[in-house]
Amino acid sequence: MTQTIAPRLRPLVLLFLAVAAALLAGLAGAAPVSAHAALTGSAPQQGVVVDKAPTQVTLTFSEKVALSDGAFRVLDPKGKRVDTGKATELSGTTYGVPLHAGLPDGTYTVAYQVVSADSHPVAGAFTFSIGAPSVTSVSVSDQTAGGGVVGALYGFGRYVSYAGFIVMVGGAAFVLACWQRGSGVRALQRLVVSGWLAMTAATLALLLMRGSYTGSGKVGDIFDLGLLTDVLQTKTGAALVSRLLLLAAGALFIAVLFGAYARPETESTEDHEDGEEGEELDDSSARRDLTFGLGIGGGVVAIGLAATWALAEHASTGLQPDIAMPVDVLHLIAVAVWLGGLSALLVALFRAPADAPIEGSAVRRFSRVAFGSVLALVATGIYQSWRQLGSWSALTDTSYGQLLLVKIGLVVVLVGIAFISRRWTAQLPETAPAEAAADEDTESAEEPVAAAAKGGGAKRAAQLDRQRAAVDTARLKRLRNADPLRSGLRRSVLAEAGVAVVLLAVTTVLTSTEPGRTEEEAKAATSASSSSSPSSSDADSDGTGALTLDMPFDTGGQDGKGLVRLDINPARVGGNVMHVYVERTNGRAFDVPEVKVAFTLTAKKIGPLTVNPDRVATGHWTANEIQIPMAGDWKIAVTVRTSDIDQVTVDKNAQIG
Repeated sequence: MTQTIAPRLRPLVLLFLAVAAALLAGLAGAAPVSAHAALTGSAPQQGVVVDKAPTQVTLTFSEKVALSDGAFRVLDPKGKRVDTGKATELSGTTYGVPLHAGLPDGTYTVAYQVVSADSHPVAGAFTFSIGAPSVTSVSVSDQTAGGGVVGALYGFGRYVSYAGFIVMVGGAAFVLACWQRGSGVRALQRLVVSGWLAMTAATLALLLMRGSYTGSGKVGDIFDLGLLTDVLQTKTGAALVSRLLLLAAGALFIAVLFGAYARPETESTEDHEDGEEGEELDDSSARRDLTFGLGIGGGVVAIGLAATWALAEHASTGLQPDIAMPVDVLHLIAVAVWLGGLSALLVALFRAPADAPIEGSAVRRFSRVAFGSVLALVATGIYQSWRQLGSWSALTDTSYGQLLLVKIGLVVVLVGIAFISRRWTAQLPETAPAEAAADEDTESAEEPVAAAAKGGGAKRAAQLDRQRAAVDTARLKRLRNADPLRSGLRRSVLAEAGVAVVLLAVTTVLTSTEPGRTEEEAKAATSASSSSSPSSSDADSDGTGALTLDMPFDTGGQDGKGLVRLDINPARVGGNVMHVYVERTNGRAFDVPEVKVAFTLTAKKIGPLTVNPDRVATGHWTANEIQIPMAGDWKIAVTVRTSDIDQVTVDKNAQIG
């Protein structure tokens, strides 16, 4: 029966594996655009022409980033570096690198490569000009953070580490919670141990590749001990080392689970055949205690392993990290219990001893556990989706949202197949009919062998004994597969496992994709930066609430005309970030001595709230954490001083909050 089922299932299995392989291959292409911190502003701005050479270049990101040597490079038209190489944090999410004095006119290229707070590399480049644009020979095609061969290997390592975690945790949970007799089944033992080995090997590989992945991207740098030392000092490096330590504890757990825990199950029937009821009760109590201890210890290890992802990736940054990290841990545990348990059930159905197949009660217990895991998965997934998307439009307008829709579709398919499996499970008998038949066949087969042993000697008896064992194994498998209920359950569980493989691949790509909320904020910031001409509207608010105000001014003195532009993000009640740009009438940066801003809510008699922004470059000032106490129609007044005696105050009203 096995040979007749396999050909029908083989195309389905190959299809799932092909799709998974294609998705994994796509990791290499997805990595270069997987930045989770977006560049939201710079001074000088991209493409701007400034009159005077700036003393430094500043870059503002959507979240905090980690800097390394050479994080920012400023190159002249011939490709020579003109920065000092010492990038520093100026304030909040704004970073700067000083420039050498006396830079000549021409077009300069700013290239950056940093690591976002959620562990992903970020790279890019833009140009600005001094005096007038010029021809530049600079090429920044190598700014593909996380790409190339190392990026593909790193993505594959992430997939393997997730898969290993799911198989190890889910397989162990299946044994403890659903089928304790499975601790003595060799196939299940190999499955859980394989998960541990895969996760350990992948974690070591990720630790070695991390420096090259976030830096040069060269294969040779994987074994650079200097880079490894730097990695160990980062949040991601600490998470990977912690994961290795927890895996050592996991090895001890597995040794007990498949050693001392499995032994009483096989020995109890042999050791207590003489009817010693007291000893049996003692063994039963000891086994319950051991089960409880393994459950607590294994749970702690599983939660710790899940936390190594939550503390270093998406959940640790952005909105509500204190809530997001525990939710992420619960999400990962639910996935592992469901999909890892599913893989264990698949192994039990196909590889459990033919004379001792998995009981129907064990399958039904897993069905209930899986249902609870799906509920937890849906609840935590809804929260994570809201947190990472930020808006309904991000579902279709961003790469993250589109991948999320694919993931949701696969989960729906998986739940649908699981519903079919539950129907098979409900009809499953407590024990397989093969067992009774096997006992009869075994008894009837003993007589010929015994006779052969008397007539043909011990050697012939041993030979016949081996033949009988082979025949018995084949017969037991045929009897097991002849059960239509179990055969139907095997097919549906195999289909679930195939969808789960693809789902895991999509999830791995999703964790390396820029969240929809961040992508939309970056687009909004880019749009605000591009609306710097005098012809821009007086007040422009984009879909995220970011506000841009353009106000022409004239101080009345010589060279006193220009335009002041305010970018306020997110223009809501609470903390805001403000950028002030002062330009001449020809659009070039205006180097004025002083700028002040005041906010007044006349209707509520609040203000003026005075802000003295910090100068970060020629014609560019910034202020972080501006507190707007109340929503309303605010009057925003800007005072611009162009000389010791010439200054003017211009104002406009804008809705904030």
